[in-house]
Amino acid sequence: MGSYADEDVLLPNSVLGKAQLLLAAFESGADRLRLSELSRRSGVPKASAYRLAQELVRWGLLDRHGETYELGIRLFHLGQRVPVSAVLSAVARPLMADLFTRTRTAVHLAVLDGSHVLFLEKIAGEANVLTHSYVGGRLPASCTATGHILLALAPDRPERVAALVRAGLPVLTPRSVTDPGVLERRLSTAARQGYALEVEGVRAGYASLAVPVALGGGEHAALSVTAPVAQVSVDRCLAALRATAESIERGVAQKTTHKRVYDADRAAARGRKPTAVS
Repeated sequence: MGSYADEDVLLPNSVLGKAQLLLAAFESGADRLRLSELSRRSGVPKASAYRLAQELVRWGLLDRHGETYELGIRLFHLGQRVPVSAVLSAVARPLMADLFTRTRTAVHLAVLDGSHVLFLEKIAGEANVLTHSYVGGRLPASCTATGHILLALAPDRPERVAALVRAGLPVLTPRSVTDPGVLERRLSTAARQGYALEVEGVRAGYASLAVPVALGGGEHAALSVTAPVAQVSVDRCLAALRATAESIERGVAQKTTHKRVYDADRAAARGRKPTAVS
């Protein structure tokens, strides 16, 4: 698979563009990277990568631990201030906890982020905490159930899939999808059925089942359950998964509608001229 610089854009000239490439170097799910690996993945020359990394550390966007760097906590805090993301997480979290109680599987909420899925929330018990996924972490979309359902419903699906194929489909296990034809058939099936089932594509012995969560405007998140293969099936999990997704959709729609009405009222109030007193 090519570097992230090759995957999306040519190396930019601006400092901000190079900084974005450094942050994007963590999209493979790596927790910590040495400077040499940060430079290689981003395509930014090592000397420039070092200078920019120091700036990002000062801004709190990266943290440094000895010879390695990791994403800074400030990125997480900033992400929580994005309105739709904040509303989605607030609505989904208690509903995901209820789903975990019913299914005793790890429950994930994810969105599509370039060629990866980004995990916004995760509920899991101590016995089934998966090291491959964590809040704020990413996994290749072509390997995951959440990625398959999100790619299947993406309005720019052909372009996204073409970009994935050009970059080279990543391999996490022997059962990861590496054939473009197989990937396209799975996406077509997911779009038709309204769910995606992945078996051992991310971790041997584990399976995931994912359904879409409609956010309005053609945008979707994905809700999934993950557990040992014997515990994940359409018959066992799909009804509860869909019911939870529908509850999240209703909650997000209600809160975003109320916010729009509130914002409109405030704008109208600010624009209203004071009433004259006779």
